[in-house]
Amino acid sequence: MSSGGETNGGAQGDRRAETLQRLMEVGRVHSGVTVMFHSAIAAKQGLNATEEKTLDLLERHGPLTAKDLARLTGLAPASVTGLVDRLEAKGFARRVKHPTDKRRVLVELDRQKIGELAVFFEDWARDIVAACEEFSTEELETAIRFLTVMAEAQRTAAARLSS
Repeated sequence: MSSGGETNGGAQGDRRAETLQRLMEVGRVHSGVTVMFHSAIAAKQGLNATEEKTLDLLERHGPLTAKDLARLTGLAPASVTGLVDRLEAKGFARRVKHPTDKRRVLVELDRQKIGELAVFFEDWARDIVAACEEFSTEELETAIRFLTVMAEAQRTAAARLSS
């Protein structure tokens, strides 16, 4: 039995294989449009998609060390250094001393500058809420569980590629 409760043989196995294939195809489409969406938003502010998503991480987690950013993004430490340099140069983030360990440095957002990005997400957020109306709460909870598992798998894959 698979974790989905279906056997791997016969018609059920065929259905599962077909469903997994469709899932992979839809996942590729979703990934592509997600990258394009974030690239378009980033371009509006003179950023690239990696910079824009790093700002999202800082928004959600608060100030982070470069090591934290490397772990969360899957980027190599040297890449994170260049990324933070670019975000600082563009005025979106700054390096500050850690409040309790003066040997460590945190990367924090410039709250005023980051506010300029919020307007680009407002229409999108309304569209998402409207699209979710066709799904039950249980279906949305399944989607959340699936996306959480997939995000961790992708984070692991990115870290593997960066090492």
